Amino acid sequence: MPSTAFVALVSCFDEDERLNLDATRAQVRRQVAAGNGIMAAGTNGDFTALTFDERVALVEAVVDEANGAVPVMANAGTAATYETTLLAREFDRIGVTGIAVITPYFIACTQDGLHRHFSTVADAVETPVYLYDIPARTQNHIEPETARALAAHGNIHGIKDSGGSQDTLSAYLEIGREAEGFDVYSGPDHLVLWSLRNGAAGCISGLGNAMPETLADIVRAFDAGDDAAAEAAQDRYASFRTDLYALGYPPALVKRALWCMDPSVGASRQPALLPDPAQDDAIREILRRYELL
Repeated sequence: MPSTAFVALVSCFDEDERLNLDATRAQVRRQVAAGNGIMAAGTNGDFTALTFDERVALVEAVVDEANGAVPVMANAGTAATYETTLLAREFDRIGVTGIAVITPYFIACTQDGLHRHFSTVADAVETPVYLYDIPARTQNHIEPETARALAAHGNIHGIKDSGGSQDTLSAYLEIGREAEGFDVYSGPDHLVLWSLRNGAAGCISGLGNAMPETLADIVRAFDAGDDAAAEAAQDRYASFRTDLYALGYPPALVKRALWCMDPSVGASRQPALLPDPAQDDAIREILRRYELL
């Protein structure tokens, strides 16, 4: 099957930090034009700053705008199993392609607790569920053996790995090779091509908000067997990542870079990133270097 590049889509806000669905729909159209799938309400979508009702409204708008042209995942994860299940049921009703569930945060979980958490959510919906591991942000990590056990659940279809560890990603990929119907999606932008070469079904990338065509080029070239083109696109993508992320917190910087390209997306909800004229100038310099501005 063709590989799939998902972009962890930004959520757009107006000057009063209210959710701007019209601007978000414009970003959906931009990703559809590039041929990328969409992850809504993820880390790059400021999901922790959104209310329950806002997340539902956001996902409804994204699914409606995509209109089946590309697959749409939505992150239902919260700190509690109860609320996560309620949100997953809403996304199930809306008709997303897949429901991603980030590990609980703030609460320290055992591996047994994580197994119960994900199983409970997967039991509650018909839409395929995907585990979402990003321990640097949540302080909870899905150990490979826990992922292996969850892969046996009839409605858990894969995992998004945003841990940044090639060893952990390799372990998840091994599970994907062993467990039928368990797909692995890489999160780290510098490992897109490496993960595809090692059996990943695709990637879910935040950086694709700023570089949608380059991300799509990596995947298309890989699927076409054009190693040189895939490597060139990956090198450009990874280099941009290094330059941009050197300035601070990655999700907020991706949003700010996109704001520099298109102010209609709005700033991140506070306190993610305070606007800084000097930082904006540095971002614009990077964007001009990569001919994005």
